[in-house]
Amino acid sequence: MDVTSRNPRSPKSPESHEWLEGIHDPRALEWVREQNAITEGELHDQEHARTVERIRQVLDAQDKIPMVTKRGAHYYNFWRDAQHRLGVWRRTDWDSYRSEQPQWQVLIDFDRYAEQEGADWHFAGAQLLRPAPGDEYRRALIRLSPDGGDQVRVREFDLETLGFVPDGFDLPVAKTSVSWVDRDTLLVASATNELDTTRSTYARLTRRLQRGQRLDQAEVVFEVEADHVGGWAHFDSTPGFERIITTDAIDFYNTRTGVITDGVHRVIDVPTDVRVHLHREWVLFAPQTDWDRQELSIPAGALAIAQLDQFLAEGTIKQLVFTPDSRTSLESFSFTARHLLLTVLKDVVSQVEVVELAPGFPGVPLPVADELLTVSVGAVDDEDPEAGEDYWMTITGFTRPTTLLRGTVGGSVEIIKSSPDRFDATGLEVTQHFAVSKDGTRVPYFQVADGQLPLDGKNPVLMDGYGGFQVSLTPGYSPALGTAWLCRRTDDGRRAVYVLANIRGGGEYGPSWHRAALREHRHRAYEDFAAIAEDLVARRVTSREHLAATGRSNGGLLMGNMITGYPHLFGAISCGVPLLDMQRYTRLSAGHSWIAEYGDPDVPEEWEFVRTFSPLHRLDDESHEPGEYPASLIWTTTTDDRVGPVQARKMAARMLAKGIDSTRYHEPQDGGHAGSTDNLSTARMLATSYEFLWRAIQ
Repeated sequence: MDVTSRNPRSPKSPESHEWLEGIHDPRALEWVREQNAITEGELHDQEHARTVERIRQVLDAQDKIPMVTKRGAHYYNFWRDAQHRLGVWRRTDWDSYRSEQPQWQVLIDFDRYAEQEGADWHFAGAQLLRPAPGDEYRRALIRLSPDGGDQVRVREFDLETLGFVPDGFDLPVAKTSVSWVDRDTLLVASATNELDTTRSTYARLTRRLQRGQRLDQAEVVFEVEADHVGGWAHFDSTPGFERIITTDAIDFYNTRTGVITDGVHRVIDVPTDVRVHLHREWVLFAPQTDWDRQELSIPAGALAIAQLDQFLAEGTIKQLVFTPDSRTSLESFSFTARHLLLTVLKDVVSQVEVVELAPGFPGVPLPVADELLTVSVGAVDDEDPEAGEDYWMTITGFTRPTTLLRGTVGGSVEIIKSSPDRFDATGLEVTQHFAVSKDGTRVPYFQVADGQLPLDGKNPVLMDGYGGFQVSLTPGYSPALGTAWLCRRTDDGRRAVYVLANIRGGGEYGPSWHRAALREHRHRAYEDFAAIAEDLVARRVTSREHLAATGRSNGGLLMGNMITGYPHLFGAISCGVPLLDMQRYTRLSAGHSWIAEYGDPDVPEEWEFVRTFSPLHRLDDESHEPGEYPASLIWTTTTDDRVGPVQARKMAARMLAKGIDSTRYHEPQDGGHAGSTDNLSTARMLATSYEFLWRAIQ
């Protein structure tokens, strides 16, 4: 694109608050402190403290299910509770894990580590070095976030001495992807300087780093263009299939995948909107649009399988292992030693199919509960000779606590752990409904409400939505939601209602459901959400003054458009870590990476449609009186390095300047895009949102 054809600023651009774009600018931070004081002065009272404590207790509960990852003979888990604010990374063996009181070996106590370092470091994951056959796992790379954001420091850890390796690998804080090649070699893609970083703030170069070598001196093994989202390469250490797998993320939905073996880089020749997954000798293809390959027609949302060597040599795809229909979509897949496990959504309810990796790829359903639940499956350890056919299964629902099972393909299934009830769900009923959107599309939503709900329009309702990036919202047990919302009652005894919206832009019905709300079609997601709100009123579940809504990130953009485009539908809005200034979003934090989702505001013809869903600009475009807007809490964190705090600041300031006095703003310092760093900060974040919404719709 010729930069001279770009139009970076509209004549009507609201520029009066651009001084808030200095994230750590003293003037901006003073404004943040003033707004925090107002919001906390109103909300952070004894009732808020009680809500914080209720949420914190369920988050700190000792009888939560400790989910694990198997490596060798050990099962690894990260755990936080009241005694471990920053958490512990630990492991145990199978016999201990399946017992009621597992005995854990603590590998890293992060609270103790913080004392030693004089600063908090938050666990962001670990990668273990594959040992030689017959040996135990000995080394790990530990990802450490300084503030809960996406940037991490990576340090080498010894699993035998239980200490960080003196003079070991230690990569500086940055957006970093790393993998082991061998004990003395890493592949590192790290956005540590301008040369190595894309416009989207992710890594552009992958380097082969030798022990003792400086990163900027390491050999470059893979690179992409700076205007791509990012480029990464990782080492696949699977015995017999050792190789480097490269990923060139052109944009969010177009990618080139390649394989480097014996120094030769071979790009897998498929359309860039076909997602590629490599596993041992297999390659899987998941096209986002219909694709014809040789004589095989592969519809969008299907999953096809091939043998990698045969595909590279002849381009041959063996067969489709999943074909969607109008009601189903593929949610996830996982390999055991001899099978492929598929998790499928049918009208947003889970089903599981087992496909044999044999001629014809026969598939059979795996029985699951026929209820409004979410079921997920994943292999335990496909390389373990004794456990290669084992899988984990988790079952969860809005009112059903999570259960963890372990099964064997073709064999038995055993309940391993069950979470106890965290809130009183007695009398609550989960139902699914369909609203009709503006263009006639039927849009599903879940409702959690008293089974004897009076249909008189007076029930307090919280709607939740996202509608973007092909993310599916499915039923799940949330102790915090149950404790802080579903257990609430009004003065006249009504129970709070929760609604989960499955609007377009998400992945609930596959790629077509997502693409229906891309770019110039973004309005469909907002029309869907509004249609559900209208359906709730038409069914007399609630009314405008009793209806609240919440969303984060892209869901925050959804909330911004509800505030500006549909203020007559809602009594209160909680808008978290949001995109809101869609004219500037590509220049803020990682925003450039989302052009494929929203469009490029610097291209005049694209700005024409992007502006129609830019809440900051809709404030000027829409003709509403200040008193017509819902009570709105706009919140973020100073350390959010994905969306950033700038857009939330400007939106709140703009609303206040327009006399919308029901606007409140909150911005804690730490928490990153997740909004929190530990259980207490999570409880405070959630309680602030729930309290604001509850008080506004009473």
